[in-house]
Amino acid sequence: MLTPDAVLGALGTVEEPDLKQDLVSLGMVRDVAIDGDRVSFTVVLTTPACPLKELIRSRCVEAITKLDPAALVDVRLDASVTATGQQTLSGGGGAAGVRNFIAVASGKGGVGKSTVASNLAVALAASGAKVGLMDADVYGPSVPLMFGIPVDEKPMVTPGRRIVPLEKHGVKLLSMGFLVDPDNAVVWRGPMASSAVRQFLNDAEWGELDYLVLDLPPGTGDIQLTLVQTVPVTGVVIVSTPQAVALADARKGVAMFRNVDVPVLGIIENMAWFAPPEMPDRRYYLFGEAGAARLAVELDVPLLGEIPLEQEVREGGDAGEPIVLRAPESAAARALVSAAERTAQQVSIRNASAAPTQPIEILHR
Repeated sequence: MLTPDAVLGALGTVEEPDLKQDLVSLGMVRDVAIDGDRVSFTVVLTTPACPLKELIRSRCVEAITKLDPAALVDVRLDASVTATGQQTLSGGGGAAGVRNFIAVASGKGGVGKSTVASNLAVALAASGAKVGLMDADVYGPSVPLMFGIPVDEKPMVTPGRRIVPLEKHGVKLLSMGFLVDPDNAVVWRGPMASSAVRQFLNDAEWGELDYLVLDLPPGTGDIQLTLVQTVPVTGVVIVSTPQAVALADARKGVAMFRNVDVPVLGIIENMAWFAPPEMPDRRYYLFGEAGAARLAVELDVPLLGEIPLEQEVREGGDAGEPIVLRAPESAAARALVSAAERTAQQVSIRNASAAPTQPIEILHR
């Protein structure tokens, strides 16, 4: 006989694939209802971008029909994004409502880090998550162009002197490019750039966000250190191309974040190969083959995705339309959506298995 207890008992045999515990013990099953042969319940996922949601759904249906073959099963999927723990931002901070800070970094410039960061943010937002994107590259901001923000559109400032991020494609946006003339260069010493990053984090009205994606400048310098001193970074995504010179710098990026106890969520290989539109099955490895895959194995971090080189990615970035929206069926868009799902997956695993990240204190000797 179908009863709520029997249903929970059956669902207690369904393991969450990433967290390696059953759904009931994890508190993911809610609102069990029975009406004759009809059984309905809600499974609350750890992220709306969960790449295994359909697998979880099918396993739930299988568990209930094993209990009663005549049962008609309605599995509703919801999501509540997990967090690293209580945020400890100084003075509460404008980013105090952010559940997860995801840094997107690269060892060197020119690997497409901002393109990847923009598409990750848009893909996460399209999944139903609340997302922001902060362009921390003070000297070379790319977000205004990649999101098609007109040069005369500026963020509002509240009476309390807080910056209100702009919003497009469902993503809250903040960039130095919104605040300075695009024809002028930002000629600042490191402390001034670091101060701007702290202001973007502490003095902006980010509100409640599941993910704040942080598009970092290349390298391992002042802004990276300022970031990990200011907020509890959930984890970092390293972007590289397959070529040796990029991978060498990517290795340094991984080492830098490990040295400051920031988990590395994984590596994304951009420009992995080129396939001519008229020959989609023919791959040309212009910058080397599977370099990031080998580095991921060597460093024991996940390979989150391999993004092919496509002209429309560049065209979409120039036109302010990220490829995941401009051409969602393209190979690059599908790879970027998959990378976003795997990033969210790694955030959930990290939050379930590791202690909350704290802003670090760097002591000078």
